[in-house]
Amino acid sequence: MFIGEHIVKLDSAGRVLFPSALKRQLGGREQEGFVIKEDIFEPCLVLYPMHEWERQNKILQQKLNPYKREHSRFIRQFYSSTAEMYPDSNNRLLIPKRLITKINANKELVFAGLDTKIEIWPHETWKNMETDDDFGSLAEKILGQSDNPITEE
Repeated sequence: MFIGEHIVKLDSAGRVLFPSALKRQLGGREQEGFVIKEDIFEPCLVLYPMHEWERQNKILQQKLNPYKREHSRFIRQFYSSTAEMYPDSNNRLLIPKRLITKINANKELVFAGLDTKIEIWPHETWKNMETDDDFGSLAEKILGQSDNPITEE
């Protein structure tokens, strides 16, 4: 499980040092590689460890029929913005320039742990996102209306 917010520097070649805290959370599986893709809803990238990407693919394969035109179009768009990445010997990841350009990233990125994936945001965009008040309203809307409230065990 990935948690936390980690600011990293993007060098001129498009490389970033993978945050050591996220590496620890990955439990030694970083050498298996990652898949990075443009997010569907937000102006960011999503980094999946290879084992999570494979799990996501199984879900998609169960839901999609490539012989349906709409499904085929979704599959094409979904996979066209992806790339495989592997850390180098210095624990750096090379983010494809086409993906960096899509999110208008400059010199600093935020790696935000989101359970099974990591979102990658331009630092300026991340700083200007919604406030905590907005999050409180969202939490109330999603979790506060439930018949089964979250309880501690």
